[in-house]
Amino acid sequence: MPASSVFMRPVEPVHSDKGFTLAQKMVGVACGVEGVRPGAYCEPKVTTVGSQDTTGAMTRDELKELACLGFSSDLVMQSFCHTAAYPKPVDIKLQHELPEFISTRGGVSLRPGDGVIHSWLNRMILPDTVGTGGDSHTRFPIGISFPAGSGLVAFAAALGVMPLDMPESVLVRFKGEMQPGITLRDLVNAIPYAAIQEGLLTVEKKGKKNIFNGRVLEIEGLPDLKVEQAFELSDASAERSANGCTVRLNKEPIIEFLNSNISLMEWMIAEGYADARTLQRRIDAMRAWLDDPQLLEPDADAEYAAIIEIDLNEIKEPLLACPNDPDDIKPLSEVAGAKIDEVFIGSCMTNIGHYRAAGKVLEKMGNLPVKLWVAPPTKMDQHQLTQEGIYSIFGRVGARTETPGCSLCMGNQARVADNATVVSTSTRNFPNRLGNGADVYLSSAELAAVVASLGRIPTVAEYLEKVAGIQPMAHEIYRYLNFNELEHYQRAKAS
Repeated sequence: MPASSVFMRPVEPVHSDKGFTLAQKMVGVACGVEGVRPGAYCEPKVTTVGSQDTTGAMTRDELKELACLGFSSDLVMQSFCHTAAYPKPVDIKLQHELPEFISTRGGVSLRPGDGVIHSWLNRMILPDTVGTGGDSHTRFPIGISFPAGSGLVAFAAALGVMPLDMPESVLVRFKGEMQPGITLRDLVNAIPYAAIQEGLLTVEKKGKKNIFNGRVLEIEGLPDLKVEQAFELSDASAERSANGCTVRLNKEPIIEFLNSNISLMEWMIAEGYADARTLQRRIDAMRAWLDDPQLLEPDADAEYAAIIEIDLNEIKEPLLACPNDPDDIKPLSEVAGAKIDEVFIGSCMTNIGHYRAAGKVLEKMGNLPVKLWVAPPTKMDQHQLTQEGIYSIFGRVGARTETPGCSLCMGNQARVADNATVVSTSTRNFPNRLGNGADVYLSSAELAAVVASLGRIPTVAEYLEKVAGIQPMAHEIYRYLNFNELEHYQRAKAS
C-alpha cells in the first residue's frame, strides 16, 4: 500500500444526554438501538426499496455484480413511470426484460402504465421503518426513507441494509387553523417561505443559505392528515435539499391507510403481480402492526439544528413557487395577472382529491384559454376518476390526458412549448425542466385549475370565488382511495 494513501476514519459524535428526534428513533430501531445521534455512522435495516426505470438498468447491472440471486430487503419494487408514456426502443426492451429479473429475486414489478413509483411504494411501507429508493422523491409519509443512487439501491436491496451517516434534523411545527381556500400545497410552500423570513434560507444562489440542506426535515402539528396528504409535505422535502423527512401522524389515518393497502396488495396478487410471496409477507406485516398499533414519538428534549414554527392563521392566500426556483415563494397577490400559456396537473405531488377539485372548478367551462395537461399518479386514480365522470369534464374542456406516470414533471419526453409560461403542480421548476426556456410557477391543483379557466394567474378574490364550491363538498372531493371500500378491487380479489 502506498505510504501516501489517506483514509477517512469514522468520528464518534459528541456525547449527549438529550433525547432523540423521531427520525433518530426510527433509524435507531432499524439499527437495534434506542436512537442514533447526528454524525454517527450506522447501517440501518432497510425494509422497503424502490427502483425506477431511468436508473433501473444500472441497478440491475450492479445487482449482477453483487451476485444477488435473492433480495435480502423485505420488499423491493420496480416501476416504469418515467418511460411508459412515450417509450423509445431501449425503454421497450427494458420494460420486457427487467420485470422478470426483479420478480425472480423476490421483488415486486409494476407494469408500464401503472403509474408513479412513489404513489405505489408509499402503499407498501410500514410505520417507523427505514427505506430507500433510486429517485430523489423517495420520501415516505410514514417511516423514513433516504434517497440513493442506483448502486446504493442495489446494495440495500441485496444486503437489506444501507450505510448512513446520520444527519441532523430541522423541526417544522405547524400551529393554528387552516384558513379558507388554503391547501396542503400552500403549506408545502409555507416551509421555505417561513425559512426565508427567518433568514434560514436565501433564494440567491451566490452564498446561498439553506438550513434544510443535508438534514432531515421533521414535520409536526398536523397529526390528523391522511397519509396521502402527508406525502405532499414529505415529497417536497427533496426540493428543500433535505436528506430525509418524517411527518408525525396519529394512529387513525395510518390504520385507515394500511387497511386500504392490504386490499390493494390482495388485488395485486389476484391480478398476477409477482412476487406474490413478497406481497403476502408485507400484508402479514401490516396486519401484525394493526394488531398492536404502536408509533414512535420524539423525546421532548430532542435537539434540532433549527425549529421553525408556522402559524396557519397567518396564511390567508395561496403561496406559489416562482420561475424558476422551488425556493422562490411569493403570495398570490404578488404575482396575480401573469399570463399563462400551459397548465399541468399531475406528478407524485397529486392525489385523487386534487383531480376532483380541479373538475369542480372546471365543470361549467367550455374550451379553455390554455393548454391543460392532466396526468394522474396511478391507473387506480384514472379508473376511479373515469367512473365518477371527472374525465368527461377534462375531455369537454379540451384537456390533454396523459398515461398515469411522471409526464411533464420528469421532462424527459413530454415537453411544454418553448418559452411557455406555465403553472404546474409538479415537484420542481428548475430551468428548462418542463420545456426549453419555460417559466414555471408551482402551485396547488386547485389554483392551477383556476389559472386554466382564466389563462392568467388570478387575484386572491378571483381565486376564492372560483374555489368556493369546493369547501361545501370537501368531504366528498377529498375522499381518498380506500381500496377496502371499493367494489372493483374487492370483486377482483374475490374471484
